[in-house]
Amino acid sequence: MPEALHWQKSSFSGGGSDTNCLEIAATSTTLHLRESDTPATILAPTHIALTALLTAVKLSLSA
Repeated sequence: MPEALHWQKSSFSGGGSDTNCLEIAATSTTLHLRESDTPATILAPTHIALTALLTAVKLSLSA
């Protein structure tokens, strides 16, 4: 039986129930990402892919 996912909103969502934001859920082996306005679409990136994504975001924010 798969582990239940417990979704947590980003602290940058600004609050309120109608705010669309990134949500994250973790199991013992996988990190899951979804956009709150399309909750049926769930990404489960590999460690390498997630590291590359976060690195690219950090570089774009510092540019």
